[in-house]
Amino acid sequence: MPDDNDDLSWNIKLEPKEGKFLQGPHSRFQEFVFAIKVFAEFVKGFRTLHFVGPCITVFGSARFTEDHDYYKKARELGGMLSQLGFTIMTGGGPGIMEAANRGAFESGGRSVGCNIKLPQEQKPNKYMQKWITIKYFFVRKTLLTKYSYGFIVFPGGVGTMDEFFETLTLIQTGTISNFPVVMIGKEYYKDILEMLQKMLNAKTISAEDLNYVLFTDDMNEAVEHIKFYVGENYRFTKFKPLRWMFERMLR
Repeated sequence: MPDDNDDLSWNIKLEPKEGKFLQGPHSRFQEFVFAIKVFAEFVKGFRTLHFVGPCITVFGSARFTEDHDYYKKARELGGMLSQLGFTIMTGGGPGIMEAANRGAFESGGRSVGCNIKLPQEQKPNKYMQKWITIKYFFVRKTLLTKYSYGFIVFPGGVGTMDEFFETLTLIQTGTISNFPVVMIGKEYYKDILEMLQKMLNAKTISAEDLNYVLFTDDMNEAVEHIKFYVGENYRFTKFKPLRWMFERMLR
C-alpha cells in the first residue's frame, strides 16, 4: 500500500481524453478545452444525423457472429422495421449492430450507425449508408437516443445493460415520452424481468414505468409493439437540407 506521501494515482491506468477528464479537476483552461471538444462532437453528430429520418435504435452484443440465432433474428427484425419506413440505427459495430444494419440495408431501407472510438479500434460495419465515429460514450448515447422513436434490446453485456437502463430511466422520468422498448431474449433476460418485478413489488418503480417494455422472442410481436406505440405517439418533423451548409437527405 502507498504511504501518505505517495501519489494515489500510481495504480490508475485510464485511457486519454475521457479517462483523463474523469481523473478529478484539472486547470480551468483544460476543462474549457474539453467542453469545446464535447461541443464539437455534438455538432458533428447533429450535422451527420439530422436528415436520417425517424429511427429505431437496436442495442446488443458486438460478439455474436452471423451463424448465431440472435444475429439472424436481428437481421430479420432490421429488415421488417425498415419496411415500415424506419431508419435502423445502431452503434455501428459488429455482432447485433451489424445484423440489424444488414437487415435494413439488404431490404433497401435506410441504415445508419453511431460508432465509438476505442483503444482497440471498433471498425464500422459495411451495411450502413451513413455513420459517424464518436470519441465520447455519453455523446454517442445521446445521439442514439435523440433520433429514435423506439428501442430494440438484444442480448448483450454491460454496455447493453447500460443503454437499456438509461433508456428506461429517460422514459420513467418523462425525458422521452411513450417510446416502446422491446427486449429480445426472454430466457436471457429472465433475471432482469424478475428484478424489475421485484422493484415493482418494493414500489421503487411504478407499473406505468413498464407499460412500454415488452419481453419477447417473437419478431412479429416485436414489430406490432413498435407499430402500436410509435403509431400512437408518432411526431416527426421533416426538415429540408440547406445547400449552402452542404446538407443532403439520406435516401
